[in-house]
Order: sequence, then C-alpha cells, then structure tokens
Amino acid sequence: MHWLTILLIGVAANLDNLGISVSYGLKSTRIPFVSNLVIAAISMICAYIPIIAGEFMSQFISETVANYIGGLLIIFLGGKCIVESFYPKTTEVAVRVDSTFTKVISHPELADTNDDQIISFKESILLGLALAMNCLAMGLGAGFTGASPLLTTLSIGVFSLLSISVGIKIGSKISDNRIGKYSNSIAGIILILIGIYEIFV
Repeated sequence: MHWLTILLIGVAANLDNLGISVSYGLKSTRIPFVSNLVIAAISMICAYIPIIAGEFMSQFISETVANYIGGLLIIFLGGKCIVESFYPKTTEVAVRVDSTFTKVISHPELADTNDDQIISFKESILLGLALAMNCLAMGLGAGFTGASPLLTTLSIGVFSLLSISVGIKIGSKISDNRIGKYSNSIAGIILILIGIYEIFV
C-alpha cells in the first residue's frame, strides 16, 4: 500500500486550491460548503479516471517499468509546477474573444464572475475544473505506480475540502498572499520527491 504517495499526492494536488482560496479570503469572497464540495468532487473525478487508466495500462508492462513511468510522469509534473512558479500567468487585458470558461481555466482567481463575493454553485463548477487540471496528469502517474484508485481519490477530495476551508480563513486574516506565491513551487518539490520515492524505493 503506497500510503506516503497517497497522502502526499493529496497534499500536492491541493496546494493550488490553498493559494487560490487564500486570495479569495483576502478579497472577503466566500466559498460556501456546497461549492467547496462541488470543487472537491470535480477534483476526485478528474483524478479517478486517469488513475484507472494508468492502472489499466500498467498491466501490460512489468511492475518496475510501470513504477518508472509513473515516477517520471510525477517528476515531470513537479518540474512543470516549479517552472510555472517562475513564469506566472499574466491576466490578458484585451481578451474579448475569451469565454468565461477559458478565463477561469487560465485564471482560477477570476471565478467570481459576477463579483458578488460568493462562489456560487455554477461558479464552483468552473473553479473546480480550473483547479482539477493538475489532477489529470497526477492521477495517471499515480495509476502507473500502483497507488489505490479509491484511496488516492479520497485523499485528493479530503485535502481539497480542507485546503479551501483553511485557505479562506487564512486569507481573511492576512494582508499578503505569500502562500499563493509559493504554492506551485512547494507542490512541485513534493511531486518530485514522490516521483523519486516511487522510482527508487
């Protein structure tokens, strides 16, 4: 049982959630429990499907090769997170052709589309999809390493709920989103360590 991998994937998959929710807390934007549940559910779905796919594909290769593939995928994703932390996305000023969906996927902090300081059910779906993108590649890598699909998915869901709840509370009490600035780098380091662990342990 890959307990360490399961727990760390749950944490790494949700550091973005923590950073984004802190930014919402800074703006006094609320994420109701139902919206938080929707975001967690989307993350779980986006993780579960690729985990199953990775597990299925790993049946056709040896366990050692599967661990290498899974570990390298997770390391690659970790490296990508670190690179992105040095080259953050900038909000386009004149993007009239972009749909609301595209804008929120690119910039999750813009999910409160009507500026009412509450993430509604509809907005939570957009935010959930934006935050769940990392779960796709992460889930595939986890599937190759043999991590339990059910437990890994539950770990991602539980940490999603916790990270958003905690992030909103932290954001409401601070004046600077330092967590958001470093969330990608921290997630990247954790993912690289997971990948190394899966390859060599």
